[in-house]
Amino acid sequence: MMKMLPFFQSGPIGIRNGSEGCIGANRQLENPSTSVAEQVPACPEPSGDEIWSRDQEKMSERPEAARRPSCASSIASNGSCISAGDSPEKGKKGIKEILTSAFKKMKKIKPPSVKQIMDLLEEQKLCDAAQLLIVLEKSLSSKSEEGLNTSQRDVESVYEVLKHKVFTILKDSILLAKTNPELLQQAVEALKEQEKEDQNYTSENPPDQTMQFRPRKWKELWMATVKESVETRMKDTSHTPRTENLSAVGQNLLHMGKTMKEDLTVVVKYIKPLYPPEFDVFSTYAELYHNYFASQAKKNAESHLEDKDIYLLLSWVHSIYPKDMRKDHVLAEELEKVKLGSLLPSSLSKELEKKYLDSEEATIKNSLSKCLDKEIQRWKEDKEPEKLNGHFQSELLAIFVIQSVYSGQKRAKDISTAVGEELSHRLSKELPAFLKSYKDAFEDFKEKSKKHRYYKPILIASINNCWNFRDYAEKNMAENDDNKASILSTLSDIENSGFDVLLQQLFAQLKPIYKKFTENKWDSSNEIMNEIIKTTSKHISDFRTLKDPFYHAVVEKIHAHLVKAYIVRLLKRKVSLKTPAQQQNLAQNISKNAADLEAFCTSNGSQATWLNSALPKLAEIIRLQDLGAIKIEVATLATTYPDIRKKHLEAFLYIKANLSRGELKSILGYLADSTASTLPGAPLFSNINVS
Repeated sequence: MMKMLPFFQSGPIGIRNGSEGCIGANRQLENPSTSVAEQVPACPEPSGDEIWSRDQEKMSERPEAARRPSCASSIASNGSCISAGDSPEKGKKGIKEILTSAFKKMKKIKPPSVKQIMDLLEEQKLCDAAQLLIVLEKSLSSKSEEGLNTSQRDVESVYEVLKHKVFTILKDSILLAKTNPELLQQAVEALKEQEKEDQNYTSENPPDQTMQFRPRKWKELWMATVKESVETRMKDTSHTPRTENLSAVGQNLLHMGKTMKEDLTVVVKYIKPLYPPEFDVFSTYAELYHNYFASQAKKNAESHLEDKDIYLLLSWVHSIYPKDMRKDHVLAEELEKVKLGSLLPSSLSKELEKKYLDSEEATIKNSLSKCLDKEIQRWKEDKEPEKLNGHFQSELLAIFVIQSVYSGQKRAKDISTAVGEELSHRLSKELPAFLKSYKDAFEDFKEKSKKHRYYKPILIASINNCWNFRDYAEKNMAENDDNKASILSTLSDIENSGFDVLLQQLFAQLKPIYKKFTENKWDSSNEIMNEIIKTTSKHISDFRTLKDPFYHAVVEKIHAHLVKAYIVRLLKRKVSLKTPAQQQNLAQNISKNAADLEAFCTSNGSQATWLNSALPKLAEIIRLQDLGAIKIEVATLATTYPDIRKKHLEAFLYIKANLSRGELKSILGYLADSTASTLPGAPLFSNINVS
């Protein structure tokens, strides 16, 4: 039987007049006394590719024939085909019913001929051809073969032509659904006719009674054809534009995802409506696309992948595939019914995730280490740090470090929330560890590079670097996170260590100036305070290259130092005043110095207002003569500065030489009572030692 196929398959219309060696075949078929098998000339059997090529050529040569309204172009409600030239009544019944009815009434009527069917095939009227073939097939089973001019073998040969045409078209359903929907509908109707006849045959015949050619099981062949079509389209990457910097694995994943989404959209909009529900068209296509995609994903996962390809594959498995496919509402609704599942088995997915997390963690650690090495190298260069908005800084360090950690966490989170949380947990100690290494390197530079030309600017830049790290920790880490506490503590250590070095020279210059207060018995305190302010002012201008938060912090440190140094001179027991007039004069000098100091520090940005009342309160204690009033002022002082102790007050009251031992004891006892249960607040007196 197969030797006859080349004749019928020599072109999409079954018979090509231009085929050499087959000339006159149509004329021979007109002779009813000769069987189809006998009329087949000896033609070379073409390959499948040649058949496909010829079919495409014929379709392109005869677009009018391919698109010409046929009997199947208008499908009646009962599923039969209506010819354009038939009457409405005839169309309602359908050719098959009309011929069947006529066959019953006129038993001598001739069944349709092979030539009639071949003519329909030539005109691409596949549905009508399918129906007539069924009628012809039934006529053979109702008569003895001797009385027929057409044999079963002839019918099967024509069936092969029909089948080839139908399934060649169905294989290209995705392409034809929009470019030639009429032709696709013809093929689908022919398929439905065969499936219906299979069902009729099965219901009319007992299970043990079999016919050689029924059931024909075209639905099973349809499923195999769809599978072949899906695999062909998923393998053909030529239609997906090449994406720059994407590996072969990544490009293939992109192609498969894009093809699957676009093709399923065509299926749901144009192909599914052509089929009856029992074909379950969308589910069939969706599962086949998914299965092929999953098989390729599994194959990739089991091979040796580059790190970037592991990330891409996990992104497709956890994020892109399940989410992007559902962006289209219509497609999402259909996919929800199918429940395709994941592209990878859970065990394989977990294995890939571990590889990714291990690699990402190692990469980020290495990146942080390189950042620190580059920063240390910059410190060694004979080059002043860059300025941004007037502030020395090395912005690249914080940017690279934070970006490395943040980007790693974001990439992982983009795969899935679980993967993101796992990487964040792994990296939680990396930033604290980096900053401790940074602190060690900073301390090493601070001790060993004092003669560096840009020693102070580098210290200032290093302090400024802390701001970005601090800001990141404050905004992105939970308050109860131990790592946050560790980060902030390390940053404070770096900042304070830098401040100490920067202020060392200023404080050294101020020390001999402060000694003048007691040496001159506070007689020229205003001139001394002016000298202190002038000296301090010169240094403060250098600190303006610190970022604002650090500048304010260092000015507050200066403010606190100026107040403490003044108090230290008052506690030195160098001056003892016996008369109220002398005490009042000293109190006025202290108040004037305190006001000048406050004005200077405030004008330079100090926000340490808690320091402003210390000196005025001490001046008031010196001025007051009433014991009760003195006790009240001492109590107020102790409330404001709870770290003051008896030793501090006793040394200070040395100035008031007119106090008796009993009065002094009474005042000191009151201080002990008022501060016994008070916790220390802002440290002012606690760092002042009394000799």
